[in-house]
Amino acid sequence: MKKLVVYYSLSGNTRAVARRIARALRADLMELRTVKAYPDDYDVLLSLGQKEVKSGYMPQLTALPYDAAKYDTIILGTPVWWSSYAPAVKKFMSTVKWKGKQVFPFATNEGELGHTPSDLRKAMRGAQVAPVLNVKFENGVQLTAPAEIKEWIATIE
Repeated sequence: MKKLVVYYSLSGNTRAVARRIARALRADLMELRTVKAYPDDYDVLLSLGQKEVKSGYMPQLTALPYDAAKYDTIILGTPVWWSSYAPAVKKFMSTVKWKGKQVFPFATNEGELGHTPSDLRKAMRGAQVAPVLNVKFENGVQLTAPAEIKEWIATIE
């Protein structure tokens, strides 16, 4: 069965993990990109990100190369923004009919998952949502052991 790895990445951490997962599963890989770029200034970005998450904002995404409706299994990657998933992921999730899909989410962060797992489950009602793989980073260095990610991937195969 064909699998799709969908992810949003601002710093590159989520992208790196998504690529490893897609390679291991021989899955199609799709990056979510916002039409409007986020600011480079970290303080401005933090403030904007907080406002977007708290308001439920969903940025416009560039055209997607794959149709998620054609996949029964979706691996969904997001960075943790203000204790939840990124607004670009929220936008993508709003476009998918989740009923009957199997979803394996993973979240990258330098702190904690917050309420990301419960927020994801609520947003994907009707889907069978696996526990979220927590991939921790510190200053761009992955702290989560590669073996832990490999074990999680094995649950998908």
